[in-house]
Amino acid sequence: MIRGAVVHMIGEQPFLVDLEVMPSAADVALVCTNMRNTSGKRPSFIDAIDSTFVIPYVQIRFVEIPIEALGDQALGLASAYELEGDEEPELELDEDLLRRVREA
Repeated sequence: MIRGAVVHMIGEQPFLVDLEVMPSAADVALVCTNMRNTSGKRPSFIDAIDSTFVIPYVQIRFVEIPIEALGDQALGLASAYELEGDEEPELELDEDLLRRVREA
């Protein structure tokens, strides 16, 4: 369960949802539960907060999934994206390029 994903709708304020699975590129709609405003309140257009919601992707600008929302799933992503260390890769200097820039 992914809790606290932020759905940014076209022309609407973002809202928080819970997702059963990570969305994939093959999906045509986002299936979610526990829809709420960013303040945590039930939006006025929802009758029952315990409903399951199916939102077509054409209505969504993007879905933001904070790393904290992934819970245990975040462990694999942290190493994949190297979030544990902020080390920048060491760049190699091209001495020939530097020489040509100095001479120009």
